[in-house]
Amino acid sequence: MTTTDAQRNITLTVERGLEVLCAFRAARSPLSNAELVRRTGLPKATVSRLTTTLISVGYLRRVGGGRQFELSAGALSIGHAYLEANPMTRIVNPVMQKLADKLDLSVALAIPHHLDMLYIGWRASGKIATLRLGVGSLLPIETTAVGRAYLYALPQAEREPLIAELLEAAGDHADVVRKNLDTAFDDLRESGVCMAVGEYQRNAYGIALPLVIGRSHTLMTLNCGAVELVPDMMAIRKRVIPELKSAAVRLTELLVDVDCEP
Repeated sequence: MTTTDAQRNITLTVERGLEVLCAFRAARSPLSNAELVRRTGLPKATVSRLTTTLISVGYLRRVGGGRQFELSAGALSIGHAYLEANPMTRIVNPVMQKLADKLDLSVALAIPHHLDMLYIGWRASGKIATLRLGVGSLLPIETTAVGRAYLYALPQAEREPLIAELLEAAGDHADVVRKNLDTAFDDLRESGVCMAVGEYQRNAYGIALPLVIGRSHTLMTLNCGAVELVPDMMAIRKRVIPELKSAAVRLTELLVDVDCEP
């Protein structure tokens, strides 16, 4: 094996190891090798080898000595280091917390990750019932307001291939996904925001808008949401949209000179 081949194999192993770590969501539910295979698309033998390695270096641990795994302290320390060192996090958190407290909602800032949106910032009012979400949560692009807002703001040359990939992944539900995307895009054109109600979780809603921030002009999405038994979306929109737009403007101003490249 040549040096180049060896380097390529090392790079591929690292990439696959990171895919396995990224398969663990913020809800921290333990996963088996079979579930990791489903989430990553990697071969069973590869996943088994990687989980064994990740356990040995302290990034995963077995749950109760069984066949399921969860993130260990090594992996959590990486995320903590990112949050502590990232100047953007320190700037956005007070603005998001103020918005969450004013509206009694949860507020999130998200970036894309494959076919999901990744929460890199999250704050919530102590008065609400909400999803088990937080920094590190992954939400599907096609069924959430935070994902649809991101799709809408993409240049067409990037948007259409991604939509095609999402529709292919949706299988028999592709027509419903396409219809809901069209509705969200119409809403964004007319009001500047879009919403999703009861799709990601029953009785949960989200209202989101895209924003481009920082020296790197990074596209992200800002989202408000909560869980309510019977949400009055007309009243919620009237109360939330002006405050959400105001917070987006404030974040854009505060981060204008910050490197926000994820």
